[in-house]
Amino acid sequence: MRNLENVKAKTISIKYLKNYFNISLIIIFLALSYGPTAQAQPAPAVERSVFFAGGRYVGEAGKEVMQGAMYVERLRPATVTRRYPIVLFHGAAQTSVNWLTTPDGRKGWAQFFVEQGHDVYIVDQPARGRSAWHPGIDGNLRNFPAPTIEMLFTNSAAAARWPQAARHTRWPGSGPMRGRMGDPIFDQFYASQVEYLSSNAETQNLVREAGKALLDRIGPAIILTHSQAGPFGWLLADARPDLVKGIIAVEPNAPPIQASPVFGAARQLAWGPTDIAITYDPPVLDPSQLEVEQQAQPSRPDLVSCWRQKSPARQLPRLKDIPIVILISEASYHAQYDHCLSEWLAQAGVRNEMVRLEDVGIHGNGHMMMLETNNLDIASWIDNWIVKSVH
Repeated sequence: MRNLENVKAKTISIKYLKNYFNISLIIIFLALSYGPTAQAQPAPAVERSVFFAGGRYVGEAGKEVMQGAMYVERLRPATVTRRYPIVLFHGAAQTSVNWLTTPDGRKGWAQFFVEQGHDVYIVDQPARGRSAWHPGIDGNLRNFPAPTIEMLFTNSAAAARWPQAARHTRWPGSGPMRGRMGDPIFDQFYASQVEYLSSNAETQNLVREAGKALLDRIGPAIILTHSQAGPFGWLLADARPDLVKGIIAVEPNAPPIQASPVFGAARQLAWGPTDIAITYDPPVLDPSQLEVEQQAQPSRPDLVSCWRQKSPARQLPRLKDIPIVILISEASYHAQYDHCLSEWLAQAGVRNEMVRLEDVGIHGNGHMMMLETNNLDIASWIDNWIVKSVH
């Protein structure tokens, strides 16, 4: 019996050693496959998906097309650690490319926010980019000539069209052609510019409807807007106050009730923060009901005189309980007038923080700060604001 038991024990030991040897080989294989030599091909950390929000069929029977659908791209980290997703809305002549990378190939804001644990949605405005524009149904288009882009965004220090322009130092590139046609970085940026609807009112109506559909689908979210997209944040908060958990307005469209001193266009933003109807209390049926007056003198020489409501000011009740920050760069043309929008909101009972980047130690930026050399410093500041302010 003892001999039989010894034979069995030896058999078990041999089987164990064989299994151990096989397992060891597997471990060595995995170590070689997924160790340092595999770092060049890491497992994907982001889940990417695409869909369209909103839209409706229009046109005569048998020839219907879908108008107003908005392209949406979702970038979801492997592990979501932040409570609310961020929806990024680009400005005039831009598309969601702005958020993905910079014209010199650096990391964009979308990737940065994903790395912080945010679920991120980027969009192309309706009738723009990958969101269809239909001739005869959607309105007329316009674009920015390259010299206008130089003056506004990339070489504004040389053009010196506004008091703060000389402080612009953060556009990427070097040499005498930096920020100008013929420079490879400028050419990459200008290649990304597209036609856009000439009517701000039409744009805002389309985005409000598509944006509502997006929020109804994804639930509560933080809205980050840039430039022309500024009114979208106010309109979506007005339409879905329970679903907008915070607004980061990066140099939003301003000033209220008057023409831009740079563009010299007709008066804009007749409703104060928007070009289309927004909910006031007491109600406003037509913007002419807003009684306004202009500052006799600007607050300082490099700022414009703001238009404000006469007292008692009508309130914007649906925006009151939403954390809001208005972010202004040091050298942009917005530096001279975005304070007017902040003051209009405050007068209408909407608490908001207005932050000039130079006051938090971030210098030299122009209007396209998400593309400039310190873009991630600004994104980090925004992320810290979200952690502190949005709950």
